[in-house]
Amino acid sequence: MEAEFARIEIIGNMSKVSEFIEQLGTEKHLREIHKLGISGITVYNALGCGVQSGSAEYMLEIKEQSLRLLPKSTMIMICESSKVDKVIEFLKKEFYTGHIGDGKIFVSDVRNVIRVRTGEDGADALKESKID
Repeated sequence: MEAEFARIEIIGNMSKVSEFIEQLGTEKHLREIHKLGISGITVYNALGCGVQSGSAEYMLEIKEQSLRLLPKSTMIMICESSKVDKVIEFLKKEFYTGHIGDGKIFVSDVRNVIRVRTGEDGADALKESKID
């Protein structure tokens, strides 16, 4: 049985995630993300590097370079599994520059979602509460 929900996590450079969050403040982007079934986003900052070990594009030819941790942001959202492909296409379009640092998207199954305050679970926990 396929999971009902998915966790979509994108890790990328801080400025790109910040730019995305700012754009969500515009009505167009907000409508688009709600249409995709995303009702909440969590963002946190961290240090990290990918397969380039923290190298800038102009440094890639240097083979023996030490690992450099760069400022990154992680953005997490939960959506219904049936909407994952559309959310991923949206995120790929929003984050693509064609340069190192565009980020990576990770998708994992979520068995259930429970709103602690109200006890609602499943899809109800991701929507405006019926109890309020």
